[in-house]
Amino acid sequence: MASEDIPASWRTALEPTLSSPEARKLGGWLRAEEDAGKAVYPPRGQRLTALTLTPLDAVRVVILGQDPYHGPGQAHGLAFSVQDGVKVPPSLANIFKELEADLGLARSDHGNLTRWAEQGVLLLNNTLTVQAGQAGSHAGRGWDAITDACVAAVADRGEPTVFILWGSHARKKATRIKGLGAGDHHLVLTSPHPSPLSAHGGFFGSKPFSQTNAFLTAKGRGPINWSLA
Repeated sequence: MASEDIPASWRTALEPTLSSPEARKLGGWLRAEEDAGKAVYPPRGQRLTALTLTPLDAVRVVILGQDPYHGPGQAHGLAFSVQDGVKVPPSLANIFKELEADLGLARSDHGNLTRWAEQGVLLLNNTLTVQAGQAGSHAGRGWDAITDACVAAVADRGEPTVFILWGSHARKKATRIKGLGAGDHHLVLTSPHPSPLSAHGGFFGSKPFSQTNAFLTAKGRGPINWSLA
């Protein structure tokens, strides 16, 4: 992973991590996987979409995912999002269900979350690539250090930010966030993952969207328009 691949707004913050042996090893390993004929999602050019669409100085909300969707044509570099024309996956359908219950917004008929990203919602997966058909296949290969650095860079800024951590993998990133706790600099919202396996255990009814907008409004940063219509 070369530093020139990183959008300019993130480059300074991520430079020390990108020059580490772990990051260089990741780049070489990914090239070897593709050279061996393995399909990797999302394709080159889309793996850093979250950083491209949401510059560091524009981040108001961070939503953390685990790894990209592993089906063909789904992943395009934004956590939980799918490209236009792709069926909405179950976890995202549950996110839309909670959004409807929380804010009264009708469920979207598409799963492209670009509109959120362009408003300062950093849709960041913990691992930014995956092998086709094999969920979690690129975990532990070096992406963690880079995405940890992304979260730390946002948390270290002076602007109050909402961190939405769904599921145990996302909650592990909490150690990278300063100012935890009510009344502190950032708002950290945690709940079970929106997956059908866990959504009924506390994700439904958690009201992350209204809590996010209330915090951002109180801090003078303005609410997110969560509508995708």
